Amino acid sequence: MFFTYLRRELRRRRRAALVVASGLALGIALVIVVDSVSSGMGKAQDTVLQSLYGLGTDMTVTKAASPTQDGSERPRFQFDARDDGSDEEQSSDRVMVRGFQTLSAATVTDVGGQNGVADAVGGLNLQVVKVSGQFTRGRFEQNGSGGTGRGPGGGQPSGEVKGGGAQFDVNSYSVFGTDVTKPALGPLTSSKITSGRAFTTSETDGKVAVVDSAYAKEKSLEVGSSLTVKGTAFSVIGIATADSGDPAADVYIPLEQAQTLADSADKVTTIYVKATDSQKIDSVKSAIQKNVSGTTVTTSTDLADTVSGSLSTASSLATTVGKWLSIVVLVAAFLVAGLLTSSAVSRRVREFGTLKALGWRSGRVTRQVVGEAMVNGLLGGVLGIALGLAGAYAVTAVSPTLQAQLGGGGAGGGSGGRGGFGGPGRQAASRTLDVALTAPVSPATVGLAVGLAVAGGLVAGAFGGWRASRLRPADALRRVE
Repeated sequence: MFFTYLRRELRRRRRAALVVASGLALGIALVIVVDSVSSGMGKAQDTVLQSLYGLGTDMTVTKAASPTQDGSERPRFQFDARDDGSDEEQSSDRVMVRGFQTLSAATVTDVGGQNGVADAVGGLNLQVVKVSGQFTRGRFEQNGSGGTGRGPGGGQPSGEVKGGGAQFDVNSYSVFGTDVTKPALGPLTSSKITSGRAFTTSETDGKVAVVDSAYAKEKSLEVGSSLTVKGTAFSVIGIATADSGDPAADVYIPLEQAQTLADSADKVTTIYVKATDSQKIDSVKSAIQKNVSGTTVTTSTDLADTVSGSLSTASSLATTVGKWLSIVVLVAAFLVAGLLTSSAVSRRVREFGTLKALGWRSGRVTRQVVGEAMVNGLLGGVLGIALGLAGAYAVTAVSPTLQAQLGGGGAGGGSGGRGGFGGPGRQAASRTLDVALTAPVSPATVGLAVGLAVAGGLVAGAFGGWRASRLRPADALRRVE
C-alpha cells in the first residue's frame, strides 16, 4: 500500500517533485565540482613539491640560520701575471658550498637515531663558478711627431696604448654530492635515468658523474664524456631527466668527491629524512628539533607555504570561497526543498485529513510524506551527481594552466635548496612552474553526494512530515466543497 500510494502521488505531482529534485541537484553538483577541483589543486601542489625534493623524502634537516651570518661570500679568482707576451687562455674554478652553512656528517647519524625515523642520508650542495679567458697585451704607439713629451715625464716618448685587454667567460652550475650507498633517498630519486646508468654503491669515491639532461644538452655532454671540476676529471656515466619541474642539480657526484672539491671533509648541507609513518611526520620533526640542536627541519607542509602564483590563489579560492559557497548553496537548496514540501502538504490538507478520517494514523501519514521527500532527494542526488561529473569532466578537458612560483626563503634555514626545502641549492625565487589543473572525482566524493541527497530528502521530509502530523480530520471537512 505504501509504495502504491507513493508511486501514484509522485506521478501525479511530477512537476513539484522535479522542482525539489532540481534544487537539491544544483547544490550537490556544486559540492562535487568544488571538492574535485580542490582535489586537483592538491595534486597540482604535490606535483610542484615533488619537483623540489627526492621521492620518499618526508622532511629535510639543514643548519639553523645564524643571525651573525649574512650568507654571503665573495669568490676570489687568482690569475698568474705573465710577461712572456703570450696570450694563452687561463681559467680558475671556485667551488662553494651553497648557503655557506654545513653540518657535521655525524649529525646524519644523530638524526637517523631519532624515534620515528626510518632512514636518513646526507648530501652536499655546491655551486661551481668557473672563469676562463685570456689577457691580450696592448701595443704602445707613439704620437705622429715621434718626439718626446715635455710634460711631467719629460724625456719619455709620448703616445698611447692601443688594443689589448681581457675577455673572460663565466660558467656557473650546481653540483650535488650524493651518498651513493643509499640510492633510494635523496633528490636524485626525483629524476629518471634516461641514458647510461646510476651510481653503484661501490662508487663512494669514484670520479663519476650523472648529469641532468637539460645541462647535458646545453654543454653537449653524453654518456662517456669527461667533465672537469676544479681540475678533477669526472666521467659521465648517466643522463637523468627530472620527473616533474626542474632537476635538483645540474651535476651529481659521489658525496666524498664533493667534500674533497669543497674542502669540506665530513660535512653535509642537507639531511634527507624518511619517517616510519607518514602520520607521524610532525612528531618526528619535533623530536629532531628538540634533540639535534642547531638544525632547522622542513617538511612539505612548510614548503607549501612558499608556493605562490595563480596555483596558490586558485587553491585558496577552492578551499575557502568555493567551499563556503557550496555550503551556502546546499543549505539554501535544503531549505527550499523543505519549504516546497511543506507547502505541498498545506495544499493536500483535504487529502490527508480524509485519510486520517478513514483510519490512517499520524505516523503513517508522516511516513508517506517522508517517503515522497526521500524519493525526491535521491532523484536530486542522481541529477546532482550527473551534473557534478559533467562539470568535473569539463574542468579536466579544458585543463587550465596554473603557475606556481616558488618563493625563496627561509624554509631551508639559509642553506636553501631548490625551493628552500633543503635540497640542492638553487635560486628558488626565480622558479616558475606551469601546472595543468585537473578535477578528479573520487569514490568518496560520490559517496558524499549520495549522503547529501539522503540528507536533503530527510530535511524536506522533516518539514512536510511535521506539518502533516498536525493535521486533523476536521480540517478535511472544512475543505469539502
